[in-house]
Amino acid sequence: MELCSGLTLTNRTALVTGSSSGIGRAIAMAFAAAGADVIVHARKNLDAAEEVKMQIQRFGRDATVMAADLAEVKQQDSFCQHAWNWKKRLDILVNNAGADVLTGAATGWTFEQKLENLWQVDVTATVRISRILGAMMKQQSSPRCPSVILNMGWDQASSGMEGDSGQMFGAIKAAVIGFSKSLARSLAPQVRVNCLAPGWIQTSWGNDASEYWQQRAQQESLLGRWGQPEDVANAAVFLASDQASFVNGQVIAINGGFNCGSPGREA
Repeated sequence: MELCSGLTLTNRTALVTGSSSGIGRAIAMAFAAAGADVIVHARKNLDAAEEVKMQIQRFGRDATVMAADLAEVKQQDSFCQHAWNWKKRLDILVNNAGADVLTGAATGWTFEQKLENLWQVDVTATVRISRILGAMMKQQSSPRCPSVILNMGWDQASSGMEGDSGQMFGAIKAAVIGFSKSLARSLAPQVRVNCLAPGWIQTSWGNDASEYWQQRAQQESLLGRWGQPEDVANAAVFLASDQASFVNGQVIAINGGFNCGSPGREA
């Protein structure tokens, strides 16, 4: 049996949606550090996306910025075509983009408005982009050198969490997880599909969260701390690499070990 080449993504092209900040940014940077050329995507924060591009280029890798509102079906179609045309191939796709319904103007939306926005971006865009680019990736790849799709779930989608946020994200991310498992069956063996399921990760919402949520995030991890975007990025590099060549159709929780004995009530 031929040995894997290790945690390297040399000569591979990756697309990371929602990569101007947070988890997506960390994944894009980690891919570049591992040797990949990266498409950086943003909806409107192009200055931040250009900064990520510059950081990637400092690793000696190629990068480009593409803007698209993935809540719009027509933009999903053109975005996929532009992403493919950049290098005339795509080896790694990470559907990280997600609707922000917890900060900014969205905090004043109704439950139904938040749910609709989440469905458009987190579910519909993930499904359509995966299907469009996945079909292309299947044609270019072989079982010996498969392409990779990583989707973004949630560690509590199967167990549930109380409150409006738990109901919304539980439904939305359970849909992504179910789709990812079915997609893995559809695209195998030319494309491997896995789902990252982060727990409490300290992104912009976590930085400004109340003391209640600060304590809860730490208590609900067996490691007693917030996760960092880099924790998710490290898992993504592994799953995209040849070291994970026999990992397919799986949901990988990145939460330090969920402490089920520390339930809380939403503040």
